[in-house]
Amino acid sequence: MMKIAIIGSGSWGSALAKVLSENKHDTVLWGRKQTIIDEINQTHTNEKYLPNVSLPKEIKATTSLSEAVSNASMIILVVPTNAMRQMAQELNPLLEDQAQAPVIVHASKGLEMNTQLRISEVLTEVLNKDNYQDVVVLSGPSHAEEVARQDVTTLTAASDNLEAAQAVQQAFMNRYFRVYTNTDVIGVELGGALKNIIAVGAGIISGLGYGDNAKAALITRGLAEISRLGTARGADPLTFIGLSGVGDLIVTCTSPHSRNFQAGTLIAKGYSRAEVSEKMFMVVEGILTVKVAYELAKEYDIDMPITEMLYLALYTDKKISVEDAIESLMLREGKQEESLDK
Repeated sequence: MMKIAIIGSGSWGSALAKVLSENKHDTVLWGRKQTIIDEINQTHTNEKYLPNVSLPKEIKATTSLSEAVSNASMIILVVPTNAMRQMAQELNPLLEDQAQAPVIVHASKGLEMNTQLRISEVLTEVLNKDNYQDVVVLSGPSHAEEVARQDVTTLTAASDNLEAAQAVQQAFMNRYFRVYTNTDVIGVELGGALKNIIAVGAGIISGLGYGDNAKAALITRGLAEISRLGTARGADPLTFIGLSGVGDLIVTCTSPHSRNFQAGTLIAKGYSRAEVSEKMFMVVEGILTVKVAYELAKEYDIDMPITEMLYLALYTDKKISVEDAIESLMLREGKQEESLDK
């Protein structure tokens, strides 16, 4: 048993804390909102983010970041991508006083706006390397609601240091939560981030009333886009046919649990990007990632037509309707279907 700090008391942070507590680890869950922290401590629930779920009484919740991370062997960051830099900055001085350097794990999926950095790149840029062991990415097909009710779930722990990935694997593994290791950090992170874009598109297709044929086409061609950009950034193309690639893509594009899918259905109903953000009380990473991926595609001269159409529909002054975007995709010049890494 070891002390593990979960930073972020939303749905995914709470679900991961539940897994670790059930695995008999000393689990501390940190959040900024005192009302949520009090609820977790007093009633052992988090109804706003994880309704109808009983959390283990052994989970300790706190608003004190220093209390959460003190003497923790592992710190798991589950905050929105664009809050990750600030969180790393807040952690830096606290890690100075640690008797043992912890393993840093992140379980978020996105790319930082403006810098276009992957989350592990943000963490290694900000954190003092002397104060932590390694950075590990925890990613894959996983809905917090299903993990919380102990549905069978499989994820990937990726790190440049295989031993660090194996430490995360051992901390989480149980009869319903299985973790595989991987050393392709680039592929695992990009697979997790870019699939959110395709999930927004899947929600749009569903919201417009298209059927399974259209969704299958979107998922397949979306995977091709993810692979093109990923391999251009140095990822192993085989990663994208694994859990953090096609596995995560399928679950996010086919489930109403997915906030990115939900956002797409709202866009199909005519809501603007700003209106969608107002209606959903959790960050929709896919909408933010559309812009970053579009910029990367231009920088690397990568053909990403689905991403481009979503960018035009969501971000440009000359916005096109989602119906026109779909028609534009269908009427593109005929091409030969390429292999996954093209």
